[in-house]
Amino acid sequence: MSARGGERMLARAWAWWKPHCLLSPPTANGRAFFPRPTLASAHFCTDGAVSQSSRFKVFDRDLKRKQRDRAAWLMGGKNDFVDSVAENILDRLEDCKKTFPTALCLGGSSEAIRRLLRGRGGIEKLIMMDMSLDMVKHLKDTEQNYIENKLETLYIVGDEEFLPLKENSLDLVVNSLGLHWTNDLPGAMIQCRLALKPDGLFLAAILGGETLKELRIACTIAQLEREGGISPRMSPLAQVRDAGNLLTRAGFTLPGVDVEQYTVRYDSALELIEHLRTMGETNALLQRSNLLKRDTALATAAVYESMFAADDGKIPATFQVMYMTGWKEHPSQQKAKSRGSGTISFEDIKKHFGASVGWVGHITPAVS
Repeated sequence: MSARGGERMLARAWAWWKPHCLLSPPTANGRAFFPRPTLASAHFCTDGAVSQSSRFKVFDRDLKRKQRDRAAWLMGGKNDFVDSVAENILDRLEDCKKTFPTALCLGGSSEAIRRLLRGRGGIEKLIMMDMSLDMVKHLKDTEQNYIENKLETLYIVGDEEFLPLKENSLDLVVNSLGLHWTNDLPGAMIQCRLALKPDGLFLAAILGGETLKELRIACTIAQLEREGGISPRMSPLAQVRDAGNLLTRAGFTLPGVDVEQYTVRYDSALELIEHLRTMGETNALLQRSNLLKRDTALATAAVYESMFAADDGKIPATFQVMYMTGWKEHPSQQKAKSRGSGTISFEDIKKHFGASVGWVGHITPAVS
Protein backbone atom coordinates (compact mmCIF):
# COMPACT_ATOMS: atom_id res chain seq x y z
CA MET A 1 0.00 0.00 0.00
CA SER A 2 1.29 3.46 -0.86
CA ALA A 3 2.00 6.07 1.83
CA ARG A 4 -0.85 8.19 0.51
CA GLY A 5 -3.23 5.22 0.70
CA GLY A 6 -2.22 4.62 4.31
CA GLU A 7 -2.85 8.28 5.14
CA ARG A 8 -6.33 8.03 3.62
CA MET A 9 -7.11 4.96 5.73
CA LEU A 10 -5.97 6.74 8.89
CA ALA A 11 -7.99 9.81 7.95
CA ARG A 12 -11.14 7.73 7.46
CA ALA A 13 -10.57 5.95 10.76
CA TRP A 14 -10.05 9.25 12.60
CA ALA A 15 -13.13 10.74 10.92
CA TRP A 16 -15.18 7.98 12.55
CA TRP A 17 -13.42 8.05 15.91
CA LYS A 18 -13.21 11.83 16.27
CA PRO A 19 -16.83 12.30 17.46
CA HIS A 20 -16.18 9.77 20.23
CA CYS A 21 -13.07 11.52 21.56
CA LEU A 22 -12.52 14.71 23.49
CA LEU A 23 -8.81 14.92 22.66
CA SER A 24 -6.53 14.27 19.72
CA PRO A 25 -5.87 10.61 18.89
CA PRO A 26 -3.18 9.06 21.10
CA THR A 27 0.15 8.29 19.50
CA ALA A 28 2.71 5.56 20.05
CA ASN A 29 6.12 5.59 18.40
CA GLY A 30 5.02 8.45 16.18
CA ARG A 31 2.02 6.56 14.82
CA ALA A 32 -1.62 7.22 15.52
CA PHE A 33 -3.57 4.32 16.95
CA PHE A 34 -7.20 3.88 17.84
CA PRO A 35 -8.01 1.83 20.95
CA ARG A 36 -11.11 -0.34 21.23
CA PRO A 37 -14.08 1.47 22.76
CA THR A 38 -14.52 0.83 26.48
CA LEU A 39 -18.28 0.37 25.95
CA ALA A 40 -18.08 -2.10 23.08
CA SER A 41 -21.37 -3.74 24.05
CA ALA A 42 -23.31 -0.47 24.47
CA HIS A 43 -25.88 0.51 21.87
CA PHE A 44 -25.16 3.94 20.39
CA CYS A 45 -27.64 5.91 18.33
CA THR A 46 -25.06 5.88 15.52
CA ASP A 47 -24.92 2.07 15.27
CA GLY A 48 -25.05 1.33 11.56
CA ALA A 49 -25.15 5.02 10.67
CA VAL A 50 -21.55 5.09 9.42
CA SER A 51 -22.28 2.68 6.60
CA GLN A 52 -25.80 3.99 6.00
CA SER A 53 -25.04 7.72 5.97
CA SER A 54 -26.21 9.77 3.04
CA ARG A 55 -24.33 8.95 -0.13
CA PHE A 56 -25.35 12.25 -1.66
CA LYS A 57 -23.12 14.89 -0.12
CA VAL A 58 -24.16 18.52 -0.42
CA PHE A 59 -22.07 20.18 2.28
CA ASP A 60 -18.37 20.08 3.04
CA ARG A 61 -18.44 19.14 6.72
CA ASP A 62 -14.70 19.70 7.15
CA LEU A 63 -15.08 23.25 5.82
CA LYS A 64 -18.06 23.80 8.11
CA ARG A 65 -15.94 22.73 11.07
CA LYS A 66 -13.31 25.31 10.11
CA GLN A 67 -16.01 27.95 9.79
CA ARG A 68 -17.22 27.04 13.27
CA ASP A 69 -13.62 27.41 14.49
CA ARG A 70 -13.52 30.92 13.02
CA ALA A 71 -16.90 31.75 14.54
CA ALA A 72 -15.53 30.80 17.98
CA TRP A 73 -12.69 33.29 17.52
CA LEU A 74 -15.02 36.05 16.30
CA MET A 75 -17.75 35.58 18.90
CA GLY A 76 -18.32 38.55 21.15
CA GLY A 77 -21.00 41.10 21.79
CA LYS A 78 -24.74 40.68 21.54
CA ASN A 79 -26.42 38.97 18.61
CA ASP A 80 -30.10 39.92 18.73
CA PHE A 81 -31.17 37.52 15.97
CA VAL A 82 -29.48 34.47 17.51
CA ASP A 83 -30.81 35.39 20.96
CA SER A 84 -34.36 35.77 19.64
CA VAL A 85 -34.28 32.31 18.06
CA ALA A 86 -32.82 30.74 21.22
CA GLU A 87 -35.44 32.48 23.38
CA ASN A 88 -38.26 31.21 21.20
CA ILE A 89 -36.97 27.65 21.46
CA LEU A 90 -36.63 27.80 25.23
CA ASP A 91 -40.09 29.32 25.61
CA ARG A 92 -41.46 25.94 24.56
CA LEU A 93 -40.02 24.39 27.69
CA GLU A 94 -42.26 26.63 29.77
CA ASP A 95 -45.29 25.08 28.06
CA CYS A 96 -44.31 21.62 29.35
CA LYS A 97 -45.28 20.42 32.80
CA LYS A 98 -42.63 17.69 32.85
CA THR A 99 -38.95 18.27 33.55
CA PHE A 100 -35.92 17.23 31.52
CA PRO A 101 -33.06 16.29 33.88
CA THR A 102 -30.55 15.39 31.14
CA ALA A 103 -30.33 17.62 28.06
CA LEU A 104 -28.13 17.81 24.99
CA CYS A 105 -27.39 21.16 23.38
CA LEU A 106 -26.41 20.14 19.87
CA GLY A 107 -24.18 22.58 17.97
CA GLY A 108 -25.53 25.74 16.37
CA SER A 109 -26.11 28.65 18.74
CA SER A 110 -25.34 26.62 21.84
CA GLU A 111 -23.81 29.59 23.69
CA ALA A 112 -27.10 31.52 23.46
CA ILE A 113 -29.08 28.48 24.60
CA ARG A 114 -26.96 28.08 27.72
CA ARG A 115 -26.96 31.81 28.50
CA LEU A 116 -30.74 32.18 28.17
CA LEU A 117 -31.73 28.87 29.79
CA ARG A 118 -32.31 30.41 33.25
CA GLY A 119 -33.56 27.24 34.93
CA ARG A 120 -36.23 26.42 32.37
CA GLY A 121 -37.11 22.78 31.81
CA GLY A 122 -35.77 21.56 35.15
CA ILE A 123 -32.45 20.65 33.53
CA GLU A 124 -29.85 19.26 35.94
CA LYS A 125 -27.22 17.94 33.53
CA LEU A 126 -26.38 19.77 30.30
CA ILE A 127 -24.22 18.24 27.56
CA MET A 128 -22.72 20.83 25.21
CA MET A 129 -21.64 19.33 21.89
CA ASP A 130 -20.12 20.91 18.80
CA MET A 131 -18.13 19.66 15.82
CA SER A 132 -15.57 22.44 16.37
CA LEU A 133 -12.94 21.91 19.07
CA ASP A 134 -12.37 25.67 19.27
CA MET A 135 -16.08 26.27 19.82
CA VAL A 136 -16.13 23.69 22.61
CA LYS A 137 -13.10 25.36 24.18
CA HIS A 138 -14.85 28.73 23.96
CA LEU A 139 -17.92 27.30 25.71
CA LYS A 140 -15.73 25.74 28.38
CA ASP A 141 -13.72 28.95 28.92
CA THR A 142 -16.87 31.01 29.42
CA GLU A 143 -18.46 28.50 31.81
CA GLN A 144 -17.71 30.66 34.86
CA ASN A 145 -20.04 33.36 33.48
CA TYR A 146 -23.03 31.07 34.08
CA ILE A 147 -22.34 29.70 37.55
CA GLU A 148 -25.83 30.83 38.62
CA ASN A 149 -27.34 28.14 36.38
CA LYS A 150 -25.99 25.50 38.81
CA LEU A 151 -25.84 22.88 36.08
CA GLU A 152 -23.57 19.90 35.75
CA THR A 153 -22.09 20.65 32.33
CA LEU A 154 -20.21 18.27 30.07
CA TYR A 155 -18.43 19.19 26.83
CA ILE A 156 -18.11 16.91 23.80
CA VAL A 157 -16.52 17.35 20.38
CA GLY A 158 -18.84 15.51 18.00
CA ASP A 159 -20.60 15.71 14.67
CA GLU A 160 -24.38 16.08 14.37
CA GLU A 161 -24.30 13.44 11.64
CA PHE A 162 -22.78 10.84 14.01
CA LEU A 163 -24.00 11.36 17.57
CA PRO A 164 -21.58 9.75 20.06
CA LEU A 165 -24.34 9.06 22.59
CA LYS A 166 -26.07 5.95 23.88
CA GLU A 167 -29.66 5.20 23.03
CA ASN A 168 -32.32 6.21 25.56
CA SER A 169 -29.89 8.40 27.48
CA LEU A 170 -31.39 11.90 27.12
CA ASP A 171 -34.58 13.66 28.16
CA LEU A 172 -34.17 16.63 25.83
CA VAL A 173 -32.30 17.47 22.63
CA VAL A 174 -32.04 21.12 21.59
CA ASN A 175 -30.52 22.45 18.39
CA SER A 176 -30.63 26.11 17.44
CA LEU A 177 -29.58 27.00 13.90
CA GLY A 178 -27.30 24.06 13.20
CA LEU A 179 -29.03 21.03 11.66
CA HIS A 180 -29.59 22.68 8.26
CA TRP A 181 -25.88 22.07 7.53
CA THR A 182 -26.14 18.27 7.76
CA ASN A 183 -25.98 16.19 4.59
CA ASP A 184 -28.60 13.77 5.90
CA LEU A 185 -31.07 15.82 7.92
CA PRO A 186 -33.61 13.00 8.41
CA GLY A 187 -30.78 10.69 9.50
CA ALA A 188 -29.51 13.23 12.04
CA MET A 189 -33.02 13.65 13.43
CA ILE A 190 -33.47 9.87 13.68
CA GLN A 191 -30.27 9.68 15.74
CA CYS A 192 -31.63 12.43 18.02
CA ARG A 193 -34.80 10.37 18.52
CA LEU A 194 -32.80 7.25 19.32
CA ALA A 195 -30.75 9.15 21.89
CA LEU A 196 -33.92 10.30 23.67
CA LYS A 197 -35.64 8.36 26.41
CA PRO A 198 -39.31 7.47 25.85
CA ASP A 199 -41.38 10.67 26.11
CA GLY A 200 -38.23 12.71 25.49
CA LEU A 201 -38.50 16.04 23.67
CA PHE A 202 -36.77 17.22 20.51
CA LEU A 203 -36.58 20.97 19.86
CA ALA A 204 -34.87 22.45 16.81
CA ALA A 205 -34.73 25.64 14.78
CA ILE A 206 -33.42 25.57 11.22
CA LEU A 207 -33.21 28.20 8.53
CA GLY A 208 -35.89 27.99 5.84
CA GLY A 209 -35.80 28.51 2.09
CA GLU A 210 -36.72 32.22 2.22
CA THR A 211 -33.56 33.02 4.18
CA LEU A 212 -31.33 35.69 2.61
CA LYS A 213 -33.56 35.98 -0.44
CA GLU A 214 -32.30 39.53 -1.03
CA LEU A 215 -28.68 38.37 -1.11
CA ARG A 216 -29.56 35.51 -3.47
CA ILE A 217 -31.15 37.94 -5.93
CA ALA A 218 -28.30 40.45 -5.74
CA CYS A 219 -25.63 37.76 -6.12
CA THR A 220 -27.38 36.20 -9.13
CA ILE A 221 -27.76 39.52 -10.94
CA ALA A 222 -24.13 40.52 -10.24
CA GLN A 223 -22.76 37.18 -11.47
CA LEU A 224 -24.82 37.28 -14.66
CA GLU A 225 -23.63 40.81 -15.34
CA ARG A 226 -19.94 40.35 -14.54
CA GLU A 227 -19.30 36.67 -15.31
CA GLY A 228 -22.03 35.77 -17.79
CA GLY A 229 -23.35 32.93 -15.63
CA ILE A 230 -23.98 31.84 -12.07
CA SER A 231 -22.28 29.45 -9.70
CA PRO A 232 -23.67 28.11 -6.38
CA ARG A 233 -23.02 30.71 -3.69
CA MET A 234 -25.97 30.03 -1.39
CA SER A 235 -26.82 26.79 0.36
CA PRO A 236 -30.07 24.94 -0.37
CA LEU A 237 -32.48 25.08 2.56
CA ALA A 238 -35.61 23.16 3.51
CA GLN A 239 -39.03 24.53 2.62
CA VAL A 240 -41.83 24.98 5.14
CA ARG A 241 -43.83 22.12 3.63
CA ASP A 242 -40.90 19.77 4.30
CA ALA A 243 -40.58 20.39 8.05
CA GLY A 244 -43.56 18.31 9.17
CA ASN A 245 -42.55 15.47 6.87
CA LEU A 246 -39.05 15.52 8.38
CA LEU A 247 -40.41 15.02 11.90
CA THR A 248 -42.74 12.22 10.81
CA ARG A 249 -40.03 10.51 8.78
CA ALA A 250 -37.69 10.65 11.78
CA GLY A 251 -40.30 8.80 13.86
CA PHE A 252 -41.33 11.61 16.22
CA THR A 253 -44.85 11.72 17.60
CA LEU A 254 -47.03 14.80 18.18
CA PRO A 255 -45.03 16.79 15.60
CA GLY A 256 -45.36 20.55 15.60
CA VAL A 257 -43.95 23.12 13.19
CA ASP A 258 -44.22 26.89 13.17
CA VAL A 259 -42.41 29.51 11.14
CA GLU A 260 -41.16 32.99 11.95
CA GLN A 261 -39.58 35.50 9.66
CA TYR A 262 -36.99 37.95 10.96
CA THR A 263 -35.75 41.04 9.15
CA VAL A 264 -32.33 42.24 10.28
CA ARG A 265 -31.07 45.64 9.14
CA TYR A 266 -27.42 46.28 8.27
CA ASP A 267 -25.39 49.31 7.27
CA SER A 268 -24.05 47.50 4.21
CA ALA A 269 -23.82 44.12 2.51
CA LEU A 270 -20.29 43.75 3.89
CA GLU A 271 -21.64 44.03 7.44
CA LEU A 272 -24.14 41.27 6.62
CA ILE A 273 -21.32 38.98 5.45
CA GLU A 274 -19.36 39.66 8.64
CA HIS A 275 -22.44 38.80 10.69
CA LEU A 276 -22.80 35.50 8.83
CA ARG A 277 -19.15 34.71 9.55
CA THR A 278 -19.58 35.29 13.28
CA MET A 279 -22.49 32.83 13.22
CA GLY A 280 -20.59 30.26 11.14
CA GLU A 281 -23.27 30.52 8.43
CA THR A 282 -21.14 31.12 5.33
CA ASN A 283 -21.15 28.93 2.21
CA ALA A 284 -20.06 25.31 2.74
CA LEU A 285 -21.26 23.68 -0.49
CA LEU A 286 -19.09 20.92 -1.89
CA GLN A 287 -19.71 22.23 -5.42
CA ARG A 288 -18.92 25.81 -4.49
CA SER A 289 -16.67 28.09 -6.49
CA ASN A 290 -13.52 28.77 -4.47
CA LEU A 291 -12.91 32.13 -6.11
CA LEU A 292 -15.11 35.19 -5.81
CA LYS A 293 -13.88 37.96 -8.06
CA ARG A 294 -13.53 41.38 -6.51
CA ASP A 295 -15.65 42.98 -9.23
CA THR A 296 -18.43 40.47 -8.63
CA ALA A 297 -18.37 41.04 -4.88
CA LEU A 298 -18.54 44.83 -5.28
CA ALA A 299 -21.30 44.48 -7.88
CA THR A 300 -23.29 42.27 -5.50
CA ALA A 301 -23.07 44.90 -2.76
CA ALA A 302 -24.08 47.64 -5.19
CA VAL A 303 -27.08 45.69 -6.55
CA TYR A 304 -28.16 44.80 -3.02
CA GLU A 305 -28.16 48.43 -1.92
CA SER A 306 -29.81 49.75 -5.08
CA MET A 307 -32.66 47.20 -4.96
CA PHE A 308 -33.35 46.82 -1.25
CA ALA A 309 -31.89 49.76 0.70
CA ALA A 310 -34.35 51.73 2.86
CA ASP A 311 -34.63 55.51 2.94
CA ASP A 312 -32.07 55.67 5.77
CA GLY A 313 -29.54 53.71 3.68
CA LYS A 314 -29.75 50.49 5.70
CA ILE A 315 -30.31 47.19 3.91
CA PRO A 316 -32.67 44.44 5.12
CA ALA A 317 -31.83 40.73 5.30
CA THR A 318 -34.57 38.13 5.71
CA PHE A 319 -34.09 35.08 7.94
CA GLN A 320 -36.85 32.49 7.83
CA VAL A 321 -36.70 30.21 10.87
CA MET A 322 -38.65 26.96 11.14
CA TYR A 323 -39.21 25.69 14.68
CA MET A 324 -39.74 21.94 15.01
CA THR A 325 -41.09 20.08 18.04
CA GLY A 326 -41.35 16.31 18.36
CA TRP A 327 -41.60 13.67 21.07
CA LYS A 328 -40.27 10.15 21.33
CA GLU A 329 -43.15 7.70 21.50
CA HIS A 330 -44.51 6.77 24.92
CA PRO A 331 -47.72 4.94 25.97
CA SER A 332 -48.90 7.97 27.98
CA GLN A 333 -49.10 10.21 24.92
CA GLN A 334 -52.45 10.92 23.32
CA LYS A 335 -53.03 9.13 20.04
CA ALA A 336 -55.44 9.70 17.20
CA LYS A 337 -58.26 7.19 16.87
CA SER A 338 -58.02 4.79 13.98
CA ARG A 339 -59.91 5.67 10.83
CA GLY A 340 -63.52 4.47 10.88
CA SER A 341 -63.72 4.16 14.69
CA GLY A 342 -66.16 7.08 15.08
CA THR A 343 -69.59 6.32 16.57
CA ILE A 344 -71.40 9.60 15.81
CA SER A 345 -71.93 10.99 12.32
CA PHE A 346 -71.82 14.64 11.36
CA GLU A 347 -75.36 14.26 10.03
CA ASP A 348 -76.58 13.39 13.54
CA ILE A 349 -74.77 16.40 14.98
CA LYS A 350 -76.31 18.63 12.34
CA LYS A 351 -79.81 17.35 13.12
CA HIS A 352 -79.29 17.83 16.87
CA PHE A 353 -77.84 21.37 16.78
CA GLY A 354 -79.60 22.67 13.69
CA ALA A 355 -78.62 23.68 10.18
CA SER A 356 -76.27 26.43 11.47
CA VAL A 357 -73.68 23.77 12.30
CA GLY A 358 -73.08 23.35 8.60
CA TRP A 359 -71.51 26.80 8.52
CA VAL A 360 -68.88 26.05 11.15
CA GLY A 361 -65.44 26.76 9.73
CA HIS A 362 -66.72 28.95 6.91
CA ILE A 363 -66.12 32.68 6.68
CA THR A 364 -69.26 34.77 6.67
CA PRO A 365 -69.00 37.57 4.09
CA ALA A 366 -69.03 41.07 5.52
CA VAL A 367 -72.16 43.08 4.94
CA SER A 368 -71.99 46.83 4.77
